[in-house]
Amino acid sequence: MHYFKSGFGKALFLLAFGFMLALSCSKDDDATAMEESVTLNAQATSLGIGETLTVQPSFSPNVTPRRNYSWSTSDPAVATVDRQDDLSVIITGQGKGEATITLFSSDKAVSASLQVSVMGPEGDGIIKILAIGNSFSEDALERHLADMALAENVPLVIGNMFIGLSSLEDHLANAQGDAAVYDYRKIVDGSFTSYPGSSIEFAVTDENWDYISFQQVSGRSGQFETFVGTLPELMAYVDQRSTNPEVGYLLHQTWAYAQNSTHPDFPNYGNDQEAMYRAITDAVRRAKLSFGIDYVVPAGTAIQNGRNTLLGDDFTRDGHHLNDGMGRYTAAATWFAFLTGKSPIGNAYVPDGLGEIEVEIAQHAAAAAVADPDRVTLLADYQAGEAEPLTAPVFVNFGHRLVEGWNSLTDHHEGASIGNLTDSNEEFTNIALEVTQRFNAMNEAGESVTNTEFNMPAEVSTQSYYGNTRGVWQNLEIRQSQLTLSGLDKSTTYNLCFYGSRSGVGDNRETKFIVVGENVETVYLQTSQNTDQISCANGIQPDANGNIVITVTAGENNDNGSGFYYLGAMRLGPGE
Repeated sequence: MHYFKSGFGKALFLLAFGFMLALSCSKDDDATAMEESVTLNAQATSLGIGETLTVQPSFSPNVTPRRNYSWSTSDPAVATVDRQDDLSVIITGQGKGEATITLFSSDKAVSASLQVSVMGPEGDGIIKILAIGNSFSEDALERHLADMALAENVPLVIGNMFIGLSSLEDHLANAQGDAAVYDYRKIVDGSFTSYPGSSIEFAVTDENWDYISFQQVSGRSGQFETFVGTLPELMAYVDQRSTNPEVGYLLHQTWAYAQNSTHPDFPNYGNDQEAMYRAITDAVRRAKLSFGIDYVVPAGTAIQNGRNTLLGDDFTRDGHHLNDGMGRYTAAATWFAFLTGKSPIGNAYVPDGLGEIEVEIAQHAAAAAVADPDRVTLLADYQAGEAEPLTAPVFVNFGHRLVEGWNSLTDHHEGASIGNLTDSNEEFTNIALEVTQRFNAMNEAGESVTNTEFNMPAEVSTQSYYGNTRGVWQNLEIRQSQLTLSGLDKSTTYNLCFYGSRSGVGDNRETKFIVVGENVETVYLQTSQNTDQISCANGIQPDANGNIVITVTAGENNDNGSGFYYLGAMRLGPGE
């Protein structure tokens, strides 16, 4: 036990202890004072269909919050939310039922909720959506959305008025002229039917649609002025013919082009993906506020969320249309979340060829976009790491099919890419593959039965990309094609092996592969009727940038009149 030798010493200790205690209390008081909370000026409300309510949050201890906040609705089919610049929200009743409206901070530490009851007539329990669009609505609604709804036992009718490259101006002219020029595609509980030669009026009156969606052509989707002279008139035309007085009008927010896109409209945005994304979100939001649109389906934000993960820019098949895997699945998940009010996270439907992590990223990207439609959400659990040596081989399929266990490069044009290859253990490698010089097209006449180290299914071996070194074929003369691997570990080496085949031919279609890193190796493969041969370039060290470039062309012994060469599959493995 410690004793004080004098009263002065004791007094000095007590003074110091009191100061420390006061300082400690002061710090605790400061921390308490800084702890943010939020309340809403309503806790529950009832609305009719089409009625609105503005709800204002109050923050403590400061008027201006320190965190970033977003609004969400548990069921957009019952009530939608429209966040304002002052963080208030306009709630609109959409259909009979109950919904929870929540304001939450980006770190999920602070939130407040409001219960909304919407009164109205009972519906038939079937969600019905009609899109007046083009190939971008085809990408988002036709491929995976019905399957996601079936997985959750949600009855769904999807209609898509399709004409490729159609703008709002085109749709308005077709409506006013009653032009029967659309391919009206209809999906009822997963069953697809096409009605060529349909008019907008025919489609609008075909069902008692719950939602009708409008979309600007992609190149103009970030230009608000292109909505002004067309969207209000088109909406008025549709509204006069809609059989559902409570129909909700949507804007389909499209996605920015891939960063390496060669689309002729990309220069309008400085060939800058981020600039195009910001322009689209701004234009679509302004159009929503200006013309009485009920809701925006933020497919573009969902795609951008996904691009800011370890997958990179691997969402399109040609720089602007979505690929059949991650791209279309992410967009479909966004529509699913909006239409059903259900989270896409954990949905049991998984497209062929997508791995577990890819499905998770698509579902989380969509959910985050619906919660925060106008800003990119960083998915912290799905960020790329540093380049590391391979521990398992990587297999690449060059064809249009998505094949389980293979990385499928489903486009042969320059700029086509896979942002993050997975190895045979379904682990991401942080290695990207890009077509840096295009092939002519795809050939589907490869050998169906093969016996190689690749252990290929027929879905892989029968397809390949090809070029032609002697003369024009299909309006093109492709003397060589080129692939670039990036993100490789510069301190190690890699083995690259290739396969290609063309069945039913007897000439020599030798294909040459020139593999270039810090060192160079050239290997050859006779692809005519090839069932059992691969060709390997071993011990290739990446260049100073972590890249390996593969040039594919006809070999010197190739005697085919068009100089055809083929690449159907590739294996990238660790070197010795």
